[in-house]
Amino acid sequence: MTPDDFIRTWSGNPLSERASAQSHFRDLCALLGIDPPSPLTAGTFEFEKGAGKTTGGDGWADVWLKDAFAWEYKKTKANLDAAYAQVQRYAPALDHPPLLIVSDTQAIVLRTAFTGAVQERHDIAIDDLRDAATRDLLCRAFEDPLSFRPRRTRADLTEDAAATFADLALRLRQSGHAAGEVAHFVNRLVFCMFAEDVNLLPEKMFQKMVIVSDPASFEENCRDLFRAMATKGGKIGYTPIPWFNGGLFDDETVLPVTADDIGMLRKAAKMDWSQIDASLLGTLFERGLDPDKRSQLGAHYTDAAKIMQIVDPVVLRPLKAEWEAARAIIAAALQEERDAKAEAARTRAAAKSGAQTRRANRAHETAVKAHLGFLERLRAVRVLDPACGSGNFLNLALTALKDLEHRVSLDAEALGLPRPAPQVGPECVLGIELNPYAAELARVSTWIAEIQWMRRNGFEASKDPILKPLGTIECRDAVLGADGTAADWPAAEFIIGNPPFLGNKRMVGELSEGYAMSLRAAWPEVPGGADLVAYWVAGAWQAIAAGRTRRAGLVTTNSIRGGANRTVLTKPAEAGAIFEAWSDEPWTVAGAAVRVSMVMLGEPTTNSRPRLDGTEVERIAADLTAGLDLTTAERLGENKGVAFQGPVKVGASPAADYANDPRAEAIAAAAWVLNEKREAWLNPPELVRREPEVVEGYPDRILPKDEAAAKELKKRTLTKLYNARPAWLAGLHDRLDAAVADAYGWPADISEDDALAHLLELNRARAAR
Repeated sequence: MTPDDFIRTWSGNPLSERASAQSHFRDLCALLGIDPPSPLTAGTFEFEKGAGKTTGGDGWADVWLKDAFAWEYKKTKANLDAAYAQVQRYAPALDHPPLLIVSDTQAIVLRTAFTGAVQERHDIAIDDLRDAATRDLLCRAFEDPLSFRPRRTRADLTEDAAATFADLALRLRQSGHAAGEVAHFVNRLVFCMFAEDVNLLPEKMFQKMVIVSDPASFEENCRDLFRAMATKGGKIGYTPIPWFNGGLFDDETVLPVTADDIGMLRKAAKMDWSQIDASLLGTLFERGLDPDKRSQLGAHYTDAAKIMQIVDPVVLRPLKAEWEAARAIIAAALQEERDAKAEAARTRAAAKSGAQTRRANRAHETAVKAHLGFLERLRAVRVLDPACGSGNFLNLALTALKDLEHRVSLDAEALGLPRPAPQVGPECVLGIELNPYAAELARVSTWIAEIQWMRRNGFEASKDPILKPLGTIECRDAVLGADGTAADWPAAEFIIGNPPFLGNKRMVGELSEGYAMSLRAAWPEVPGGADLVAYWVAGAWQAIAAGRTRRAGLVTTNSIRGGANRTVLTKPAEAGAIFEAWSDEPWTVAGAAVRVSMVMLGEPTTNSRPRLDGTEVERIAADLTAGLDLTTAERLGENKGVAFQGPVKVGASPAADYANDPRAEAIAAAAWVLNEKREAWLNPPELVRREPEVVEGYPDRILPKDEAAAKELKKRTLTKLYNARPAWLAGLHDRLDAAVADAYGWPADISEDDALAHLLELNRARAAR
């Protein structure tokens, strides 16, 4: 078929959607030189893909090509935006194809749907198909759909937006405005631009407002807009404004701005705010709004996949298991309904037929009850982040819960039940955050995440008001109450989060001596030498032990595995309640790469074993190891006066007995070489100079040769060296390990688990003497 043949056949097509869809698509395939769907392509390339296969109704997409596109047809001159909303709603059931395409035979609209990427749109009118480049573009949708992936990510867009508003926030702070006022005002502006780009604010109202460069006029117009958004029935002139409220527009306060500020807002308003990444928005804007965190602008942030390592096992996994059980009940009940109806149709006896009809009705009621009951249960879920920061954990948890609710409805629809509108909303997430900047950003980003999810899945945002109050995200101390007692947490089925990292020895300097003393007095179950994060672990375990919480998952410092910190994991470990853990994982804190432990506590599982670092194990000990519980090792009396801790020597008898032992000499030689090579990497001769210390007997001072050397030396830390672990370093450690193994009479290649087992055995034998 030639382009002219195709255009002549389909121009002004008067047929209905059902009458024309498959014929149009087959002709389009002929035009593009592509084989259309057939019985041979079932499961990969189909017409009427989806629910129709089970219920006898229409499919979820008129055409579906696996890992490529879902294509929805409408009759000529129909609303293609409605068609797009429909295909969005069913995208999860179609394995989230990267392209979503709608057509009315006169036009084709192709939209990209790649996770994390800015969406792009391609509009093709029927006459455009004469152009070979246009036909090539359509061919790519079939043959190379990944080529449509946009280069610009939503994270890129969000970073640009955050950097822009950071400058405005800084100028407003330098003008003498209080930090809280600046954050509140800037968040309002951000939300107005987002609301405009998702068509909640009509007629590009904010963009029109910033075209005026006169600051006084801008401030007056801003007040009018905020007032209209705060009240039901508000108007700007003759234009009705939706009711937003939610606490963000609680008054009409506007901070004074300059003409330069308005110019910046004019530029920002042209960005596509509908596509900003809500899970990053809070983090990036907090860095810009909070003077203490501006140095983190441009630094790394934690990606969603890392956060989901906690959200998935803690929140989603048990809920999905519950749904699978409910789904089995629904499937069995609907099958019984079908069987009863078939039996009623076959029988001639009226009484018997009536019994089968009643049986069918009871079965249907059972299925409906199981479906709606699970949805109600899902809407009652509460997820608490007691150190929520600017809300990235809460945003991802909310999105995951809404995804699950939508999946449940699609599953039920495939079985033959009606699909209700989504009801899971921001009220499902609870937060506690001390920093007022972060607390407000958590609320704003959660609202945005909710609205984006609704739009992305083909639903309208909630109304009257659009923004439901989010008093569930509280601004207060999460571990110490105003009365000096341990702070209360709201009841929640699940607890997740990334509590603050602050070492025990820095708590007094950072938090004040009075606060640190009060905190320790309020939490007697947490030892005095524990890091700050341990108080959140203790709080989560208290909530679980008291029955207020089902599961918890927290990111902690990897020092949680030892010393005083480990104490807060002793009781959960003894109860078999550490059901999953990642002992040593990369993470980002305050823009810096660190190593952390992720610990998940809760109800012991009966049908699956604990998982440590992604592998099933028999149990997880308090030190986040499997198998051997090294926390049971005892102090040995015979070592008193012999061993030493660091440079604080408490025994001198470390050393004369072993000075001439060949095994000790081998260990010393290996350790000396390791230290020399490591020191040479940390302080290479070409970058440093050595000067004698003022006090005789102390090591030389190591100083950078110049400013360039100083910058380079800052990059050379033991943490970075060991995170990279180059081959030479690994080899030197292997040599030292082999020397130590030989001293014990072990093979050089002994595994770490075997070595620990031998040491524990020696410890127990000596302790028993």
